[in-house]
Amino acid sequence: MFGLGWTEVGVIVLVAVLIFGPKKIPELGSALGKTLRGFKEELKNPSEDTNPEKTED
Repeated sequence: MFGLGWTEVGVIVLVAVLIFGPKKIPELGSALGKTLRGFKEELKNPSEDTNPEKTED
């Protein structure tokens, strides 16, 4: 997983719990999941508002 071993992942999780607290971690995970899902959907179906290739004359 990203070139990290289980020890490094454990340290990262421990630091995250110490910084954000155990109650905030699920909220952060949920927000990250929604963000990634939005990026995936936008990559599959880009909206016409954000398409710089099309120009209207």
